[in-house]
Amino acid sequence: MGTAIRTRIVKIGNSQGIRIPKLLLEQSGLTTDVEVEVEGDHLVIRTAPQQRIGWDVAFAAMAENHDDGLLDDTSTTAWDDAEWEW
Repeated sequence: MGTAIRTRIVKIGNSQGIRIPKLLLEQSGLTTDVEVEVEGDHLVIRTAPQQRIGWDVAFAAMAENHDDGLLDDTSTTAWDDAEWEW
């Protein structure tokens, strides 16, 4: 499987945690954001998926194609016209 290193569970504030040795972090490629999941009697730690990856490119393409307009008409109320300051 891989390198197994024994460590202890330590108190961290109101929680508990483990210190992950540098060697294991280097081998796993884990960085800052991770997901932790329980599978049976194992804790599985994996890199968290990057949310919204590629959205900046997609939005730029939409703007270039003028496909970034509102899908519904805007409607104002009397309150909007009389009370709201733009």
